[in-house]
Amino acid sequence: MTPSHILTILSLLLLSGVLVLSQDYEANYLDYDTNDSLPEDPRLSVPQQPDYDGQLMYSYECASECFCPSSYPFAMYCDHRKLKAVPNIPRHIRHLYIQHNDIEDITSKPFINATSLREINLSYNKLQSSKVDKDVFSILKELIQLHLEHNNLEDIPSPLPKTLKSLHLGFNKISKIPADATRKLTKLTVLDLCSNRLTDAGIKGKILSDMKSLMQINMCNNKLKSMPADLPESIQQISLENNSIASIPVGMTPNLLSLRMPHNKLKSVAYNAFNLSKLMELHLGHNQLFKPFFVPRTLEHLYLNHNDFTDLNLSLMCPSLDLGNPNMLTYIRLDNNKLRGPVDYYAYRCFPRLIMIFYGNQRKDDEEDSETKKYEKPDRPKRPGGNKAIE
Repeated sequence: MTPSHILTILSLLLLSGVLVLSQDYEANYLDYDTNDSLPEDPRLSVPQQPDYDGQLMYSYECASECFCPSSYPFAMYCDHRKLKAVPNIPRHIRHLYIQHNDIEDITSKPFINATSLREINLSYNKLQSSKVDKDVFSILKELIQLHLEHNNLEDIPSPLPKTLKSLHLGFNKISKIPADATRKLTKLTVLDLCSNRLTDAGIKGKILSDMKSLMQINMCNNKLKSMPADLPESIQQISLENNSIASIPVGMTPNLLSLRMPHNKLKSVAYNAFNLSKLMELHLGHNQLFKPFFVPRTLEHLYLNHNDFTDLNLSLMCPSLDLGNPNMLTYIRLDNNKLRGPVDYYAYRCFPRLIMIFYGNQRKDDEEDSETKKYEKPDRPKRPGGNKAIE
């Protein structure tokens, strides 16, 4: 065998070895499992907090009579179901909507576990004060809103939780506000008592003054002959429509933004009665006013319609001009008075931001206001699905 033959054989052996090595490498690469994860380095792992909300998702309950949407399982809807009793309320429920039913009495039993309740709507039922357990609401330490309007309540439920911020009691038969019912409601901002049977005797003393956070009080459609006294300085809106109030005291709460007193028996008010630094809306329509009064700089909307004004003495309403700090009045309503002739052009100088003066029709001196004459207290609304009015 010549040396050239030996070199040829060695070259073939080397090439075949290379091919075998290449095949082994390729097979190993294809068999490699890329989905296998590497072991986690304990030094790089971040501890995760337990997902309590996720765990609770599997324990949410709902009363069989009601509906709890999966998108917000903290609310329970039991309205319009002809219920005669409040169902048991699960612990996690925060909002209970049980209006428009036939519930007459409330016991504490359904609320024993309802420690998370923040809002209850029991309006449009048949609740009677004598059938409402005394401590049924006081045990709810998270309650913020309570709707009890359109029922047959004769008294304000008491005691109520200190956390309450909004209390709606309109369209009931309440004739008084006991001191113990409001004394501890220091966080209450809205109190609605419209369409009840409140009298001056039922709001004696400083019953409302302890509500240091009260911003809005509604007492329209009652039997009041005077404005509630000793209102807290926090009050911003007062609604006293359709009462029999004949006077307005001087020195009302300083933070007042809106005063609504149409359909009363006002004949005159003190000249400086509305000298308030924040008043923006003043509604005195449907009264018997005939004397002008001071209009504060901040006032934007003034309603004097259906009164007995024969002349608007603008120099009294606006005694001085301040171009650097002008009056803010933009709208004034004057229809159905006894005015003669157009409004003095001085009104636009005194109130440079006036957009509209609604003059409308005026009455003759001996002509009675037909709207005021025929106005009566609105009928109590009828219960849905029936002809009998709500008492």
